[in-house]
Amino acid sequence: MNLSEELKNIRRTIHQNPELGNEEFKTSALVEKFLKKHKVKTYRLCKTGIVGVLEGTKKSSTKQKTIALRADLDALPICEKNKVPYKSKNNGVMHACGHDGNTAIVLGTAMLLAEQRDQFSGKVQFIFQPNEEASGGARRMIEEGVLAKNKVDTILGVHVNPWIKTGKIGLKYGAMMAGVDKFIVEIEGLTGHGAYPHFSKDAIVCASQFVMSLQTIVSRVISPLEPVVVSVGEISGGERYNIICGKVKLVGTVRTLNNKIRTKIKQEIIKRLDGVSKMYDTKYTLDYKTLGLPLINADSIVDICEKSAIEHYGKNNVCLLKEPSMGGEDFAEYLQKIKGCFIYIGTSSNKQTSYPWHHENFDIDEKSLATGAQYIAYTAKKILNNCKI
Repeated sequence: MNLSEELKNIRRTIHQNPELGNEEFKTSALVEKFLKKHKVKTYRLCKTGIVGVLEGTKKSSTKQKTIALRADLDALPICEKNKVPYKSKNNGVMHACGHDGNTAIVLGTAMLLAEQRDQFSGKVQFIFQPNEEASGGARRMIEEGVLAKNKVDTILGVHVNPWIKTGKIGLKYGAMMAGVDKFIVEIEGLTGHGAYPHFSKDAIVCASQFVMSLQTIVSRVISPLEPVVVSVGEISGGERYNIICGKVKLVGTVRTLNNKIRTKIKQEIIKRLDGVSKMYDTKYTLDYKTLGLPLINADSIVDICEKSAIEHYGKNNVCLLKEPSMGGEDFAEYLQKIKGCFIYIGTSSNKQTSYPWHHENFDIDEKSLATGAQYIAYTAKKILNNCKI
């Protein structure tokens, strides 16, 4: 069986058996079995995280390096609508973000490098990480020593992309994705009869004022040159049409590319809550959580990946992304510790393979799996043998 067919079969097996974050037991077992088959040493972290370690046998007079290659294992709570033979068998769970493709590509890379271990010195560490979608997976892997055990020098993240054509690669210098914060606000007023509002403290009016005031953070407090998003996605409160609402809950998100800006936004949210609560004589609680940090690639590693991509794909097939995304990715956690680069593998060839991430019809062009694995293997060898980090 050739590489393309093998990776297609692996990807379809994973796609048919999707598992949510921290529940990737079948997926991790498949990964572990495949790595052992190709004589790659493995160990587990975080119950469902699999780490493979492969040591090159090429002699080198220079200090040996360790490169990590990361894929994610988890799926999403989405009901798949695709009519394909490899449709999800787990109703209500689907690989709608392409983590099945990411895993297949990195497994293919492991297979290639295991066959070519005499062509590089140093170590390759394959990280198959659980729970990327809900955040926290990368952080837990780091806490359990995934970077420290083999003293990883640099890391590459691999992700399929439905907005880039098959046979092309996507790279971004500097800030690539936003940090993700989540805030939960509960505003407490005083219930009362709708006919006698002056005897109550209306939490809905207070919440409405707060939501509108949030919009001035981006438009009037932060520089218009800074990419920032502040959005309220959930709001709930009230019991009946003729009862003044005494309690409202709001849930929202903040997306930024700058850690100083994200700190300022939190301060501004608190300032506005203080203001509206005083105005309407209400109380509030704020639960503000950082779910993900801004993903900022190291230019020196992107430079290596770009040169490698030009050699592998051809200059016309290398897409240098000009603008960052306001989406989040917990690969950023690794980049807080070591230099690295997040890489997009293009998987779009027609309408069916061009649906956005998290769509119920998401699918990929499987021709991209083998070429993606070959590129990552080529780049890993280049870094280990020739490049200063």
